[in-house]
Amino acid sequence: MDSDHVAAALAIAEAHSRYARALDERNWPMLDTVFAPHVQADYNSGEFRVDGRAELVAMIRSHLDGCGPTQHLLGTPHVEVGDGETDARSRIYVRAAHRGAGAKQPLLYEALGEYVAAWKRTPDGWRAVHWAMRVNLEIGTRDVLGSH
Repeated sequence: MDSDHVAAALAIAEAHSRYARALDERNWPMLDTVFAPHVQADYNSGEFRVDGRAELVAMIRSHLDGCGPTQHLLGTPHVEVGDGETDARSRIYVRAAHRGAGAKQPLLYEALGEYVAAWKRTPDGWRAVHWAMRVNLEIGTRDVLGSH
């Protein structure tokens, strides 16, 4: 693997980190540095499908804006950069912990799974053009989420 591939893999790993921080800090504009404007997203095997960054951010906000504190832990990243170094694929494990807010404060919800993404290099850096969350295990109740 040459230095350009290593740099691309590192940039994509950093984009994953920005995603997790954006969600936990409720820093929605930061997601512009992760997703392409035309991103297609699929959460939980088709349960939530959206087209476009604005729609994706709105869907995420519908779950987290009414939620208490969250922590999206990511680990074991795997990034494959294409030969032309303009496209890539990634997989990274996630453990997303959520606590309820207000009257739901005692409630907890965790989703364990992985994010699978396709990336394109843009003039502004690497951006996800496809994003999927595959949930393998849920613990607790989705009632802590804003849309439930």
